[in-house]
Amino acid sequence: MKNVKRKILVLADFNKSVESILKNTAGLAKIVDADIDVLYVKKPTELVEKESQLSAMRTINKEHFKIKKEMLITTEPISEASGININCSLHYGNVKNEITQYIQEIEPDIIVLGKRKSKKINLSGDNIADFVIKEFSGPIMISADENAFELDKDLTLGLFNNSEDTSNLMFVKELINTSVKPLKSFRIVKNAQELEEIKETVSELVDEYVFEYTDNTVKSISNYMLKNNVNLLLLERSKTNMKSKSKNFMSDLKTMMDTLNVSMLLTGVEHPDYSN
Repeated sequence: MKNVKRKILVLADFNKSVESILKNTAGLAKIVDADIDVLYVKKPTELVEKESQLSAMRTINKEHFKIKKEMLITTEPISEASGININCSLHYGNVKNEITQYIQEIEPDIIVLGKRKSKKINLSGDNIADFVIKEFSGPIMISADENAFELDKDLTLGLFNNSEDTSNLMFVKELINTSVKPLKSFRIVKNAQELEEIKETVSELVDEYVFEYTDNTVKSISNYMLKNNVNLLLLERSKTNMKSKSKNFMSDLKTMMDTLNVSMLLTGVEHPDYSN
């Protein structure tokens, strides 16, 4: 049976700087042995407003070739340096609809989203982060500009509120095997009793950092990660959280994304189902 190459889908906005996102993705692709597909979706109204149909088509065609050239200029050096195949696609239409159709078409193993410097994850003005996190059940990486892990850097993996089953999830073993040891684990507990229970289960192969919950806990975790050179934080998603569309989960996740200056990988909750 032929070995099928894994696929990573990057949802990129080439109006913004995407080089660091692509370098982060190349670092991930090298570890999990994957090719990269880059999708950029533009609304037709971003290109034309009150123009005739013929004039609008000329404008779209002109912009299409300009953007495609920019995409190739950005991706080709990264592809050559990494030896990873990077395919670029430029679509026009409703952003969420185009993303959904493309996911159904290529069936990616991982999706990568970029994080803006303003710490508001966005794509073409739409709330794409929430949409992808709720609809795609496979692993999702939120790529940060700072503290990036790239081809020429060691991976220092951090684990956040991980369970005993984390290492059995998709791609996690490969990341753990590649990471600098010992692994760094960060937990938030509600009370001292939980703290004592965790102390009894700590592995010698993991440096465990446990924080009691306060309003500044996430900022404290961010500082500890910087001190320990963590450049990828693994967050475990549970089926229970995703099935219930847990408001607490999404709220906590948004806080993490807005506060932490590190790329994050959300584990998959199950094998992606593209039939819905």
